[in-house]
Amino acid sequence: MSVKSRGDQSSRSVVSKKWTILFCIASFCVGMLFTNRMWALPESRSIPRTTAVEAEKLKLVSEGCVPKALDWKVVKRESKDIVGEVSKTHHAIQTLDKTISNLEMELAAARAAQESILSGSPLSEDSKTDLSSKRKYFMVVGINTAFSSRKRRDSVRTTWMLQGEKRKKLEEEKGVIIRFVIGHSHTVGGILDRAIEAEDKKHGDLLRLDHVEGYLELSAKTKSYFATAVALWDADFYVKVDDDVHVNIATLGETLARYRKKPRVYIGCMKSGPVLAQKGVRYHEPEYWKFGEAGNRHVLHKYANEDVSLGSWFIGLDVQHIDDRRLCCGTPPDCEWKAQAGNICVASFDWSCSGICRSVERIKEVHRRCGEAENAVWTAAF
Repeated sequence: MSVKSRGDQSSRSVVSKKWTILFCIASFCVGMLFTNRMWALPESRSIPRTTAVEAEKLKLVSEGCVPKALDWKVVKRESKDIVGEVSKTHHAIQTLDKTISNLEMELAAARAAQESILSGSPLSEDSKTDLSSKRKYFMVVGINTAFSSRKRRDSVRTTWMLQGEKRKKLEEEKGVIIRFVIGHSHTVGGILDRAIEAEDKKHGDLLRLDHVEGYLELSAKTKSYFATAVALWDADFYVKVDDDVHVNIATLGETLARYRKKPRVYIGCMKSGPVLAQKGVRYHEPEYWKFGEAGNRHVLHKYANEDVSLGSWFIGLDVQHIDDRRLCCGTPPDCEWKAQAGNICVASFDWSCSGICRSVERIKEVHRRCGEAENAVWTAAF
């Protein structure tokens, strides 16, 4: 074995160790690098990366705050609902205001109607209400009077026409309305009208018509009275009488009560005879030629005499005419004898005067001798 050979082997052995160490170090480094890559968490394509902005949104949601950008559709829908509710509420408020306004107007109109009825003044077209229609009355008695008849009215007030609380009680308990009927003077607001207004304030028993007073206008006044009375009071009967006639209210009520169930009746002292054509006589009718001849085709034509007019208005209607002579008794001794026989008259007057002659002086005597008992009206059956 030679010495040279041992040296080469020793040299190769040294080199091999160096490379081994380097290789180990390199392997260690590569291993460390590979190990770090393996332990790092891979990103999943199905899970989005959480950004700072998204994290802030999640924080707001967890705290109960939803930003506009997060749920715009929900916010928009809720906005529409709120607007709808506000609109409904506004409409409801408007409806309520309108209802309250209507009630206030109706209340004001009702008060005006009540005051007008109590004062005896007619209602205007704008102020007419259904207030009076809620109460059914038995009869309305209209006493035809004039500006110059103040003493006649006072004589009636002191005899057969109840006054004050008794008159109100008569209306409430028996359903009987009694009013003096008068219109206006040619000079509106003149001394005659002021005198009537003062009288009405004192007694409260006048019914004022939208009519100009005048003797030749009695037919128009009669028409106006019935139209106004029907508009003011819903009653079974409407009565017209003059201020120089004596009336027993209880007997009148019992007489009319017999015909209460009949639909259309015209009750009074029916007169049948020639129409007065001669000029200058009492109750001359200028249009006498229309009676009994063709041509009487006017609707509610007004003749010179109001009784003629009223009778003609009912001629062509389906009305039952009832002739009751107790409505036209004579003054004493006629009405007195009948009262003593138990047949009390409804109305008493003198035919020669178409009323009680000198009624201011004589009506008290007629009332004393022909009048019914003082409390008769409260016990009468009607």
